[in-house]
Amino acid sequence: MTASLIDDIRAAAPALRGRLIANQSLADLTWFRVGGPAEVLFSPADEEDLALLLGALDPAVPVTVIGLGSNLIVRDGGIPGVTIRLGGKPFGSVAVDGDTLRAGTAVPDMRLAKAAAEAGLDGLAFYRGIPGSVGGALRMNAGAHGGETTDVLLEVRGVDRAGNLRSFSHAEMGFSYRHCSAPDDVIFTSALYRGRPGDREAIEAEMDRVTAAREAAQPIRERTGGSTFKNPDGGKAWQLIDAAGCRGLTRGGAQVSEMHCNFLINRDGATAADIEGLGEEVRRRVREHSGYALHWEIKRIGVSADAI
Repeated sequence: MTASLIDDIRAAAPALRGRLIANQSLADLTWFRVGGPAEVLFSPADEEDLALLLGALDPAVPVTVIGLGSNLIVRDGGIPGVTIRLGGKPFGSVAVDGDTLRAGTAVPDMRLAKAAAEAGLDGLAFYRGIPGSVGGALRMNAGAHGGETTDVLLEVRGVDRAGNLRSFSHAEMGFSYRHCSAPDDVIFTSALYRGRPGDREAIEAEMDRVTAAREAAQPIRERTGGSTFKNPDGGKAWQLIDAAGCRGLTRGGAQVSEMHCNFLINRDGATAADIEGLGEEVRRRVREHSGYALHWEIKRIGVSADAI
């Protein structure tokens, strides 16, 4: 089916310039280092190329987008259909104009923070503590250390499933805690931010503080996916997990971090099923202990190994 799918794509969009790869392993593209292959992985040449692919693709073919893979579990059976990963200069650049910055959605959040600091723009230093890319930060209103995406965003560009170029104002993004209300079928391509004039040295000192706090409290040297669960109303996920006796809990090669128990780690050859199953066991124990229902912050995509 994969060869047929690529043939169908090339027949429908002969002018496509991006790269199509069949059965591409995704394990090396995620921070957990687990997961099956993409049936077809597409890396568009630019925004117009992305629109061409989406406009020509059979609507029945599923489309999945991945970024840096930092907040992601790809299940062991892989991802059917077309998986899109943005990269290169068209999606990986930051341009500064006065007090605004336009960033492609493949730009790492840490690099966005650095670009703002170098331009003497305050307000974006919190991105130094987020291990993902701009696209993921937009989709989940990412935040850390007292700042959130909603605080600095002006507008977003993207392409919808039909191949139409779209733009969204801050209000149209509909931000809430770790969520935005933009249509799920839109693939974000760039974002415009506004900072405020500040002192570069002071901003860089704040970024150093964020880095130090993160290194002291989080298992960033491990194969992990960042914060696993959202903080529920009236509680802290890590405290609920700790109180339920889950610190250090294991399943297969996966473990709840001893350092920060809202982090799962691939300790020893874990599968995606090990990690996701451990997360579900943590949710069960927390619910039984405190009555709180934890909700995943990590995105889980693809199919299980027994589904193929």
